[in-house]
Amino acid sequence: MVKKNVPKKLDLSYLESLMGYNARRAALSIIEDFNIRMVEIQLKPVEFSVLSLISRNPNISAKEICSALFILPPNIVSILKSLESRDLISRQVDEKDKRQIALSLTKNGKSLIKKAEKLAMQSDQLTTQHITPSEREQLIFLLKKIYQAAA
Repeated sequence: MVKKNVPKKLDLSYLESLMGYNARRAALSIIEDFNIRMVEIQLKPVEFSVLSLISRNPNISAKEICSALFILPPNIVSILKSLESRDLISRQVDEKDKRQIALSLTKNGKSLIKKAEKLAMQSDQLTTQHITPSEREQLIFLLKKIYQAAA
């Protein structure tokens, strides 16, 4: 008779008492579903964030994006190049400050972000379906309170 390899119950009590551990575990669950949905439209999470930010802030600069999303300046260059090569964003010299480049969504970018944001909302709703809308709102409030205090 062969015994089934049943994993033993591990004591996670200390880890589960830590905010970081719980936040990371929750984030992994949420991000996994998000990534699966974004494969369909070939969009990485950071690209989604950049497009969403540009969508709501036309003529935003790369520097402003870096600041808002905590992206290092060298990294934004490759992200913007990728989005531009896919005809999702356009760059124009800023009328007010000729040294700045203003970023906007192209027609393709507007169409893609609309679809991406719909997929993101579906993912959010699915991964938080076991908590009430009020709990979801409270969780977002508390998470923002933590990261905004650190900024």
